[in-house]
Amino acid sequence: MTNVMAWVANHPRVLPERVVRGAFLAAADIAWLLRVGSVRQLERNLRHVLTWSARDAAATVDGNAPAAPVGRRTLRRISRQGMRSYFTYFSEALTVGASDRERLLARIRGAGDGLDSLIAFTSPDGANSSAPIAMGHQGNWDYDGFWAQFDVAPVTTVAERLADQEMLDVFVSIRERLGMRILLTGTPHLTERLEEALGTPHVLVPLLADRDLSRHGEFVEAFGSTIRVARGPATLAYDTGLPLYVANTYRERLSGARRRAASTPYGYVCEVSGPVDIDMYRGLEREKAIHAISQAWVDVWARGIAAHPEDWHMLQPIFLEDLDLSRLRDVPESLLAKARADG
Repeated sequence: MTNVMAWVANHPRVLPERVVRGAFLAAADIAWLLRVGSVRQLERNLRHVLTWSARDAAATVDGNAPAAPVGRRTLRRISRQGMRSYFTYFSEALTVGASDRERLLARIRGAGDGLDSLIAFTSPDGANSSAPIAMGHQGNWDYDGFWAQFDVAPVTTVAERLADQEMLDVFVSIRERLGMRILLTGTPHLTERLEEALGTPHVLVPLLADRDLSRHGEFVEAFGSTIRVARGPATLAYDTGLPLYVANTYRERLSGARRRAASTPYGYVCEVSGPVDIDMYRGLEREKAIHAISQAWVDVWARGIAAHPEDWHMLQPIFLEDLDLSRLRDVPESLLAKARADG
């Protein structure tokens, strides 16, 4: 499969994009119908989100009213949408070489209450500064990076160092083709290099941080449970003193001239929120401040996930109930005690 994906990426004009998209959607539907392990994990993750959303909605109407349980049909419907969104991301990533600038820009737009602030903060005609952004695996983050260089600022970001070197080269090439500067996990002094990028004017450093693949990470509350997120966004914001923005990306149906320009029925919205005011946490010890900042951005990000759960591409375990805490470091004793009690 990886060889096929690499071949498509290296020959993006051989097959029409709609054919590649259709093949990936068919694969998504097959995986969903078979309910393979990744689909079951996606549904466990989505159940947390949907249950939390239902409780929040019930509390808004009547603080004493219990939330209705999430039905299996609802969960299966949204998980199918999620798998199709996830596989669509791959079909779009592998075929970017077949699209020109105008077509790609027609597929993505910015929005959100933090967008104007971010543009003013990073603009050469404004504050001419740089900003870190916390993001999750949602929508098409590669399109986000492409769009940002034209409407906000150029992007420096981090990509996971995959075990498959061929696929790693493919995805690094895709993102560099889209105008991003890519650093890899495991790069020596990675945090310092990101801080150096933020020390130059007119740069964005967005990080996919809704899960942490290392043995470290920050435990925060989300969706009525606990998840472990990457410390990068909070660390960069605290160490540099720069405001931390949050971005959620979700699909929208296109119509009219924009649909014709995009050559696809769906596009994306990059919704920017924030910023998180880092100065609020200056009185805390560094580790406590990083935890508090992480919790602050997750609180904002979680609302965006709850609004568009079908575009959250989280097929791995991230909730406390699914984690093997024995393999992790720096696990708070309170979480270990809770896990023992639940077990």
